[in-house]
Amino acid sequence: MNKRDFIKKMSLATLASPLYGSVLTSCMEEVAKVPIKDLASNDDFWLKVREDYKLVPDYINLESGYYNIIPTPTLNAMIDHAKMVNYQGSHYMRSVQWDNKKRMAQKLAEVIGCNSKNVIITRNTTESLDMVIKGFPWKPNDEAVFAKQDYGAMQVMFEQVSKRYGVVNKIVSVPNHPKSDEEIIDLYASAITPKTKLLMVCHMINITGHILPIKKICDMAHNKGVQVMVDGAHCIGHFEFRLEDLGCDYYGSSLHKWLAVPLGTGMLYVKDEHIDTLWPIFAEHDRKPGDISRLNHTGTHPVYHDLSIENAIDYYNMLGGARKEARLRYLQEYWTSQVRDNPNIAVNTPKESHKACGIANVGIKTMTPANLAKQLMSDYNIFTVAIDYANVQGCRITPNVFTTTEELDVFVNALNEMVG
Repeated sequence: MNKRDFIKKMSLATLASPLYGSVLTSCMEEVAKVPIKDLASNDDFWLKVREDYKLVPDYINLESGYYNIIPTPTLNAMIDHAKMVNYQGSHYMRSVQWDNKKRMAQKLAEVIGCNSKNVIITRNTTESLDMVIKGFPWKPNDEAVFAKQDYGAMQVMFEQVSKRYGVVNKIVSVPNHPKSDEEIIDLYASAITPKTKLLMVCHMINITGHILPIKKICDMAHNKGVQVMVDGAHCIGHFEFRLEDLGCDYYGSSLHKWLAVPLGTGMLYVKDEHIDTLWPIFAEHDRKPGDISRLNHTGTHPVYHDLSIENAIDYYNMLGGARKEARLRYLQEYWTSQVRDNPNIAVNTPKESHKACGIANVGIKTMTPANLAKQLMSDYNIFTVAIDYANVQGCRITPNVFTTTEELDVFVNALNEMVG
């Protein structure tokens, strides 16, 4: 066995123990035949899932949207990967680093439903989508379309290319409660002109949890000759979909959110015909046409986080994507259904099940979002985040698979007490 094969064998041995004694391994067979809808409301099962997490006991965490706390099996795997890379040192980095990164991209592609030749592992959604915005072949007076509700970092990058290349930005505002998909499609269509080159749209709006009809938007834009870039920061590992079914040109996501990979992991999907037209953020040596790795030169970085992608996916697959989606939607509808009819409370997230999943946004009409978040923490030990822009005034509520209905009861009671 040569040295390269020996190093690769050692690396794969570390990768081959993904679940590290998860408490779920003993009970998944029991629930395999339980209908997903029934399991979603089975608190006993989800209390078992909770055992795989180490949680701060001092407050109820309803802010999983920024960063999903990763389960202990994935955390232990990441620590082992860090030890392995440190043990092998430069030999690992110079021999099998890129082979393993491609393996991670392959496994990720299987989860999201696309070909791995169109996927690169990045550090987060901002890096992924800014790479597209900055690297797009802009010409003076080209136009871009996006929404006020889109993530700030990408809006700032559009402002930068506007100043640098003379791009004209057209900004729309997505209603919190649209009457139909056609209302959303027409909104974006109305901003498109013959000069429009790129449309950015959220798969799930991060401040409200609103899931947009991406396939219909992509079809509309393509019929007008416009490329579509989708911000899927909150989608992978949150609800099930096949990326290639969406029909978009670019898709970026943060894997450290709902897929529960360690911090500093993201992904970018680029359709075949655009791989060679984007300018990479960091210059790369010449590659063969169609080789997406030309966009993936970011220098030396903590590769053990990349290796943990496989462990997070194994945990996700063991739990089951459909089971996780059903539970997250159940938790959101569990609490929102109890406050939607209160005239003093505003739920800024659509009621229809297919238009939302685990994320929702709620406000009290007599309080600022900042004061609402502050009082929830000070008086009720509930941690969340205030949102006060882009026609959304409230707190974003993001439970996770470790969240209990008892904790959500505390939250609902807090809202009712605060409105008096």
